[in-house]
Amino acid sequence: MNIIVLNGRGHQSRLLRIPRYLPVALLSLLLVVPVLLGAGTYYAMYHWGEPVLDQRMTARWQDELEAQRGTLSEINQRAEEELRAFTLRLADMQARVLRLDALGERLVDVAGIHSDEFDFSTPAAVGGPELPDERSVAYTAPTFAEALTDLAVTLDRREQQLSILERLMDSKRLAERTELSGRPITMGWLSSRFGQRTDPFSGRLTTHRGVDFAAKEGSDVVATGGGVVTYAGQRWGYGNLIEINHGNGFATRYAHIKDIHVTNGDIVRAGDVIATVGSTGRSTGPHVHYEVLKNGQQVNPAPYIARARR
Repeated sequence: MNIIVLNGRGHQSRLLRIPRYLPVALLSLLLVVPVLLGAGTYYAMYHWGEPVLDQRMTARWQDELEAQRGTLSEINQRAEEELRAFTLRLADMQARVLRLDALGERLVDVAGIHSDEFDFSTPAAVGGPELPDERSVAYTAPTFAEALTDLAVTLDRREQQLSILERLMDSKRLAERTELSGRPITMGWLSSRFGQRTDPFSGRLTTHRGVDFAAKEGSDVVATGGGVVTYAGQRWGYGNLIEINHGNGFATRYAHIKDIHVTNGDIVRAGDVIATVGSTGRSTGPHVHYEVLKNGQQVNPAPYIARARR
């Protein structure tokens, strides 16, 4: 092989002769040398150096994998146990809701309250505007925790309803116990009505601020409603007097009585015997002067007496 070399000016040239085997030798050298270097490096690392993955490391990795499998199995078992516990708790709470609903409906019937105010058979009405950015959100099923939370909220709501219902029933029972009705005597007759009359002592026209019930001396005088005794003693014009506060601005007075069976601060119920019929004070004979006061003013007792006949 010949190579012609020209100088920069192109006036002179030189001929180089290259042996024919030289290119083949160079190519062989470029291929053989890397192969020999790679083989030598592998041989040196395999025989003289420490292996990258020896048996001890492989065994250690296998032990770690087994430990991770055991941990994962324990986690799965614990998750299944918790799921069963959640399921039992959910079933128990649902049973409680059913019992509360049944009890609430029964109490509403017993209390005579309109069912629209305490409807335990339908879910509570809820609502609210939909936000624009929520319309594109896809529906996702509630988790167990969310289901338990919703059920706990339902239980709280039912307990609040029952608490309100209990207070209403207590108020109704209290009102029934303190409501004025009937006569202050067990036997006797109405001898003087409320309003204008001729005074039995002066003969002048006066206002009678109560009603009189004539009865046998020593017979029972009863409270016409439940309340607290606020006065039990003598008072001018009334003779022996008992005054009972019934709440809500109502009070009753029982005058001209003989024997007083209660003291200040005593709690009485409707129908309790509080005294005996007498003729103390400004009186012409055995009777009970009965007054009903509303916010401190005497009112006609006739409507309250008539309640006992309804």
